[in-house]
Amino acid sequence: MDYDVKDLSLADGGKLRIEWAERNMPVLRMIRERFRTERPLEGVVLAACLHVTTETASLVHTLAAGGAQVYVCASNPLSTQDDVAAALAADGYHVFAIKGEDTETYYKHINACLDPKPLITMDDGADLVGTIHSQRQNLVATILGGTEETTTGVIRLRSMAATGVLLFPVIAVNDSNTKHFFDNRYGTGQSTMDGILRATNRLIAGSWFVVCGYGWCGRGVAMRAKGMGARVIVTEVDPLRALEAAMDGYEVMPMEEAAGLGDFFCTVTGDIHVLREEHFAKMKDGAIVCNSGHFNVEIQIEALEQAATSKRIIRDFVEEYTMPDGRRIVLLGEGRLINLAAAEGHPSSVMDMSFANQALAAEFLVKSGKGLSKQVHTLPQEIDDRIARLKLDSMGIRIDTLTEEQKRYLSSWEMGT
Repeated sequence: MDYDVKDLSLADGGKLRIEWAERNMPVLRMIRERFRTERPLEGVVLAACLHVTTETASLVHTLAAGGAQVYVCASNPLSTQDDVAAALAADGYHVFAIKGEDTETYYKHINACLDPKPLITMDDGADLVGTIHSQRQNLVATILGGTEETTTGVIRLRSMAATGVLLFPVIAVNDSNTKHFFDNRYGTGQSTMDGILRATNRLIAGSWFVVCGYGWCGRGVAMRAKGMGARVIVTEVDPLRALEAAMDGYEVMPMEEAAGLGDFFCTVTGDIHVLREEHFAKMKDGAIVCNSGHFNVEIQIEALEQAATSKRIIRDFVEEYTMPDGRRIVLLGEGRLINLAAAEGHPSSVMDMSFANQALAAEFLVKSGKGLSKQVHTLPQEIDDRIARLKLDSMGIRIDTLTEEQKRYLSSWEMGT
């Protein structure tokens, strides 16, 4: 297959939305201009399993400008923007993504991106790497390395590396400061609230909003919920993060206690079954439950299904479960990423830095991948700093530089008081 999308007639609308997103992605545009001249990815076959959004389209354009042959599939069945997929297909890109695709189609699309035997993989959730290791190890000999976009994928990959099963090096793009400080916090924070509001049209102010997990994504969601007037509760298993949440002014308690208080619940942990049967049993009538972690495993949906006497779809992306005692629990977006299921994902200005990291990680692998061990690596600090400086330049912000005297002082031990 050259492509598999919902409807090519959607392409014109997709192109306009891609153009709108790219206006606010100056760093990626600057990298693209350099790539056009230098062609650092010339002849590289690159398989990308990412959320197929307007911002991803801008990354695809950048990789192609560098000379790569790009094959793209969705990293989540509900995150694809069908008009964007159509626009990429109409422009000759190999794209395999349909919003709402079933599991069989999802993995058929992943394999369609692996069939050309990529030199580099680019993941958001590690499904390409997982499929290669579980089903297509014959491809390993030709793979130089991979990149990983999100926390959940990095967790999976570090587990693989720790047990000695990772067969090629992977760059943890998510660990770059210009990615997780901004994308995870400001991007996830804003887009998660956007998805909840689009799905429910409920007032956040005055509500009890439970954030499950206080990593960078949880920080962002808590910040935005508080900014909209919610009374925010954080649940955590990590004592340092729990302490930080308390110092940031949030209520901190076990989920067992929070379950009976929350009007909204949002999971952002990267772990399984954070909201379980015993929590559903304590939730108030009308409690709204959603997830902004990568996979739809954080909410124990099967337990909710089994406990409910009936369910119905009451709005787009809104399923209402009626419990035996008459209480109604509302699940958003089938438990999948609410910011992409019911909204458009992160704003383009923050994805500008995230995808700048992806583009430069691909270039780094071409230049240095052969010398990397079969482990999870981070991008060099110099690349992180370069992206930050480009972003500052695009915002018209200038900063100080160290004087030679200051540099000498910081690098010496002899100078004291």
